[in-house]
Amino acid sequence: MYTMKQVCQKLDMTYETLKYYCKEGLIPNVKRDKNNYRIFDNNNINWISSLTCLKKCGMSIQDMKKYLGLCLQGSSSIPDRKEMLAAQRKLLIQKMNELKESIDFIDWKQNFYDEILTGKRPYESYLIDTTKEK
Repeated sequence: MYTMKQVCQKLDMTYETLKYYCKEGLIPNVKRDKNNYRIFDNNNINWISSLTCLKKCGMSIQDMKKYLGLCLQGSSSIPDRKEMLAAQRKLLIQKMNELKESIDFIDWKQNFYDEILTGKRPYESYLIDTTKEK
């Protein structure tokens, strides 16, 4: 069994995040010790790791709650869970493509500047008149 502090250290998360997840009902079946402090078992830790991953994937708290509700229904909800995850994956692929385009732009711009600095290309700007700089 683990305390909240131990869970936070083990999963590299803030105490506030873990407390928020608990208050939002995202971690079911959390037990309490004799002093009424939350204590977590390995199943809780594995679930919290899943929540962390879903959050990193961009899933909202509302959708995480919906996903939790489906998980609590058992195997009958697996098709619905798969559908939720597929939709989230699609969003991630879109974001990944956008990031790739952004990286490609930065790489192009860096090359553009390198060519200017080495004299392979004249300096051009969309913002200022560069004909007077020569």
